[in-house]
Amino acid sequence: MALQADLETIASAATALAAPGETLTGVIPTEPEEGRRVYLCAFEGAAQRAWVALDADARVVSDRSLVRRAVSIAAMCELAEEAAGGGHLDELRAQLVSLRLTEHPEGIEDAEEAALELERTIGAPPRLASPAFLDSVGAATRRLEQALSDNPVSPFVEVMKGAAAVTAELERDVLTGYKVELS
Repeated sequence: MALQADLETIASAATALAAPGETLTGVIPTEPEEGRRVYLCAFEGAAQRAWVALDADARVVSDRSLVRRAVSIAAMCELAEEAAGGGHLDELRAQLVSLRLTEHPEGIEDAEEAALELERTIGAPPRLASPAFLDSVGAATRRLEQALSDNPVSPFVEVMKGAAAVTAELERDVLTGYKVELS
């Protein structure tokens, strides 16, 4: 609940930074390094999308490196969440239950337990994008993959290899539309 309260405070501060005709459309909470919160705030308006990052005290972040790290972890966590469990975790869990009830193959309970653990790891929004979250989603996803298959190649890892392109695109969008000059 503390994260939700923080998001409300940040959203209020960010709204005050909106230019005429702009609307705050999102706040992405990140922790690019342990104990250091950065909130990426997106605005939509008549022109291009605009961005600003606020720190835990709702001050504008002008450090380019810190903004880039916040964008990177936000993009990677979003991609990991979308790729976890094949991207359709609810459907997978339902299929596992059906399979257990109809065929009861060996190891199905382990797969169901691993899928439930992954679902708990991802949790419900809002989520804090951080290296710790990314690591735990990766570990829980790998446990599920191993429960489902002997294949040493991780589909999750294969998807995450494309994270650089996703991160670069979001970074370009944020830096191009950043509301203040970055140092």
